[in-house]
Amino acid sequence: MSTTANDPAAQKKGGLSDIRKIFGGGQSSLRQFGILGSLIVIIVIFQIWTNGLTLSPTNLINVVNQYSYILILAIGMVMVIIMGHIDLSVGSVAAFTGIIVAKSMAEWNFPWPLAILLGIAVGVAIGAWQGFWVAVIGVPAFIVTLAGMLIFRGGNQFIGQSTTTPVPQEFGLIGAGYLPELAVPLNFNVLTMLLGVVGAGWIIWNEIHLRRVQKRMGSDSAPVWVSAVKVAVLAGVILWAAWLFATGRPGTSFPISGIILVVLVILYSFITRNTIFGRHIYAVGGNRLAATLSGVKDRRVDFFVMMNMSVLAAVAGMIYVARATASGPQDGNGWELDAIAAVFIGGAAVSGGIGTVIGSIVGGLVMAFLNNGLQLIGAGADVVQIIKGLVLLLAVGVDVWSKRQGRPSILGLWSGRRKSRLETQSPEEAPTVAPTSQSNLSSRPEDLTRR
Repeated sequence: MSTTANDPAAQKKGGLSDIRKIFGGGQSSLRQFGILGSLIVIIVIFQIWTNGLTLSPTNLINVVNQYSYILILAIGMVMVIIMGHIDLSVGSVAAFTGIIVAKSMAEWNFPWPLAILLGIAVGVAIGAWQGFWVAVIGVPAFIVTLAGMLIFRGGNQFIGQSTTTPVPQEFGLIGAGYLPELAVPLNFNVLTMLLGVVGAGWIIWNEIHLRRVQKRMGSDSAPVWVSAVKVAVLAGVILWAAWLFATGRPGTSFPISGIILVVLVILYSFITRNTIFGRHIYAVGGNRLAATLSGVKDRRVDFFVMMNMSVLAAVAGMIYVARATASGPQDGNGWELDAIAAVFIGGAAVSGGIGTVIGSIVGGLVMAFLNNGLQLIGAGADVVQIIKGLVLLLAVGVDVWSKRQGRPSILGLWSGRRKSRLETQSPEEAPTVAPTSQSNLSSRPEDLTRR
């Protein structure tokens, strides 16, 4: 939208207003910046406390290997929570998929690529089963997935006879493999650095593309120096992280599980922000009745979101089994709690309608580095659980309290503004849904009252 002389926002330029544009300027971007700031503070504290061990290449590789499957679960869980649902079965689904994949290779002589396809098919089938009960029958997702947690946990123990089933070494590549070394006389992993350069290049191209689009549409653009600072900081962080991963102990580099995670983050960020299906998720989660009256087939969205969650749980289960080189009866215990905590720490609203994939990943990294840092300083498992619980309670409690005061988030405390939620929602948080000429045959307003 072009600026006008009567628009107060348009008149407010320069100084702090320009600095805010480094983070996008919107409330959603600022909320994510607050979460990102918390992550940076935690890393710096433990980097000092552990005498530099936190950001050592070996420890960073361990963090990615140990938490990649939780972060993958968080990608699907944020979509479920945006819809106003919850999925308590992801840990059991991951364990159930893991034992089937392990059995298929160890006893049914499946080659590992075929076993991976079997695991994804199992995830699709489980997701369709749970999606049917939620979307068609209308059973609350909490009950459906609570039943699923029991069913698939029991299924894991029934199929595996409560024993450990090993997997072939080549299957371990997806959970414990690294980018290969090239035959070049350099003391770092070339492919990892190349990946970092590609990431930094994408940041630069994306900013240039954004400014061109803004100029073509006649909308406000941040000053050039703001774009330069943002690009320099983000590209510098990516290249520095790539250098740390590339200079680890011989034989290691950026993990394959991390590459799978990055691909999924890019894919689902695009889906949730740039596709009609993604906007339907936010629309239904924000106001189901309004979305339905606008033509959104909410039951269809419910079905695919629940199915997608189970597919991602299957992927996470296979990565974990590959890293552990075996599937066991205790796999997946408590994963759903870590995934849900990551999503809420990442800024998702308990009432649904608000949340982002990137925010959930940052929230998951907060939990990962907090857990990792406490372990490095020798804290016991009991202390780790207590602190993680307090962090979750503090993050959600302060945000809920802040909203109750009439502010959109905890960042409202900083800005001192009092705006209604409708006024402060960004397009990402409250996307518009264009009405269609077709009636919504999958949902009826009278049905919504029983949910």
